[in-house]
Amino acid sequence: MSDLPLSGKAAIVGLGATEFSKNSGRTELRLAMEATLQALADAGIDPREVDGFSSYSIDKVPEYEIARLLGCDDVRFFSTVPHGGGAACGPIMHAAMAVATGVAKTVVVYRSMNERSWYRFGNGQYGFGDTPIFENVNYGWYMPHGLMTPASWVAMFARRYMHTYGATSEDFGRVSVAARDFAATNPNAFFYEKPITLEEHQASRWICEPLHLLDCCQESDGAVAMIITSVERARDLKQKPVIIKGAAQGIADGQQSMTSFYRGDITGLPEMGVVAKEVYRQSGLGPGDIQTAVIYDHFTPFVLPQLEEFGFVPRGEAKEFVREGHHARGGKLPINTHGGQIGEAYIHGMNGVAEGVRQVRGASVNQVDNVENVLVTAGTGVPTSGLILGVA
Repeated sequence: MSDLPLSGKAAIVGLGATEFSKNSGRTELRLAMEATLQALADAGIDPREVDGFSSYSIDKVPEYEIARLLGCDDVRFFSTVPHGGGAACGPIMHAAMAVATGVAKTVVVYRSMNERSWYRFGNGQYGFGDTPIFENVNYGWYMPHGLMTPASWVAMFARRYMHTYGATSEDFGRVSVAARDFAATNPNAFFYEKPITLEEHQASRWICEPLHLLDCCQESDGAVAMIITSVERARDLKQKPVIIKGAAQGIADGQQSMTSFYRGDITGLPEMGVVAKEVYRQSGLGPGDIQTAVIYDHFTPFVLPQLEEFGFVPRGEAKEFVREGHHARGGKLPINTHGGQIGEAYIHGMNGVAEGVRQVRGASVNQVDNVENVLVTAGTGVPTSGLILGVA
């Protein structure tokens, strides 16, 4: 572990989550409170001790309302990280920085959403034309040509990756099949006891070529929350502390939100490369030190270049990695052991961070042997973030 001010100074000590469904029947505030109270109870911390909050954009649950309902006295830190799923690891980074610098002592990180029953990110109806801010104007270059949904934006990158490196739809399918295999043995997963075959993946309907239905993540209702405090304090709490060894955000040259089509090369994810270099630098670790990873899988094609950006395989060789099953159950780097967003739920990546916590604790339903370090990544195609979590 490095001597950098952030690495090894803060720990995740509490974890809470609601059930994951397609219709929660509760408000997002109610879901957030349920997950937060669970996390505090898991840590053994009184709600009134909370003095910090962090979440991320496209969240409709204000931190001041959670603070009021918890009975917090003095909240000294709060942040909202932009870029939706790309921010999934960002709040943990912000919380760790607040704790490491003494700005806050007990920070709640949360994500709550009724993304299936209240609104749907993938419906292509965003009203961009009514709000001509810069980001929305940017989409005006693509939507008239039919690029209206996240699946269509990712399809552009996926097709180029296939052309350059020889990856196939079956390779993307192997990512989906492995995720659903892990979900099938996870009672908290929406697709519990519902594995799929590669043949079923290939037979699923097209969403936007080369993406099949089973290349796309779910739309889910639910909430996840975590408690971050100092490593010193963590030693006296209820749970085994999960040390934040590396935490980073990344923007790269030519970055736009899901539409970085004007880069010289669109087969990689250079913003994730920025994150990879930084979390390895902070932690003093490398690819060979990671026993399992949670790789953001909103769409399967973006899993392959993430494996490459983090150095698990050379550029263009992730297809061989998945063909050999190294990402699957029993492989040398099992990924998304909770089932991922494809198989467990789409809580905008926060449920993936939760699985990283469980793996370090030794409490995952699909526990990998001898876990010391877990990599967690956030959304791809946008400014992004990542973590390395591990044992003390």
